[in-house]
Amino acid sequence: MVIDAHSHWLPEGIINNAHFYHKGWGEIESQLRVMDEAGVSKSVLSYPTSDAHLRLGSISEVVRIFNDNVSRIIEKYPDRFIGAAILPIDHEPDMIKEFRRSTEDLGFKAISLATSYNGVYLDDSRFIQVYKIAQDKNIPIFVHSQIVNPIGFERVKDPLLTPVIEYIFDTTICIGKLLVSGILRDYGVKFIFGYFGGVVPYLAGRFDSTYQMLRSMDFVEDLKGKPTDYLKNIYVDTSGDKTEANFNAAIELLGPGHILWGSDYPAKKDPSASIQAIRDLKISQEDKDNILGINLSKLIS
Repeated sequence: MVIDAHSHWLPEGIINNAHFYHKGWGEIESQLRVMDEAGVSKSVLSYPTSDAHLRLGSISEVVRIFNDNVSRIIEKYPDRFIGAAILPIDHEPDMIKEFRRSTEDLGFKAISLATSYNGVYLDDSRFIQVYKIAQDKNIPIFVHSQIVNPIGFERVKDPLLTPVIEYIFDTTICIGKLLVSGILRDYGVKFIFGYFGGVVPYLAGRFDSTYQMLRSMDFVEDLKGKPTDYLKNIYVDTSGDKTEANFNAAIELLGPGHILWGSDYPAKKDPSASIQAIRDLKISQEDKDNILGINLSKLIS
């Protein structure tokens, strides 16, 4: 069983009002063919973030268009797609209302958030009630890199460096803020971050050593444990990556039970190659099977 933790589909109402995306992001039949060719049983449909809200006038309108249209897809193909709903983050009461509507009425099994929203990260107080409900209802939260004004954008402004570096560091900052705010410690939320969690797996040792040094000087608050004690609570997906070093770093920090295969389709067109990369890893067959689908099936059961 192979389940894709990171794929995208966008309705026409968003494609036509956003930069970068084209009609290929809205072809569900093509996506099904690619899944069948790669042997993928199911795919999570999450939101890749966009600037459509600028033309549509509000985030709430984007939420309505995305969630209502994705709900029709998961209703039509209940055995092939898993919906991850987005929320109107600009109005907290509506966030909770949409959380309940999407998971109780529309059939969504997960929530999809961005790493940041115009510089506001997921440690902001507006998200706390979302985390409480997600914890109580056992609903995982997929977190995608923000492509609109990620960290460093004003300084870099480069069409290659922004997706290669800034998206990854926005993810890294998001996880760091969830760590130091105590959210990773205090809430049993199943956060699933794309792109192996940014560079967090490579910074694990530095998190611990720097925290211990600064804590001895009373420069930082007491986390009541090492940073890596709480970083191990997150899940990450592979986002179509095929680099063995990235797999090894994530496995060392999180263990194979917290790693999910993700294709990042249709941004990346060849799911088979990233599936094969996992099958070529020097880990047990059980661990490979878990990464390819069993881990995710447990999170959304």
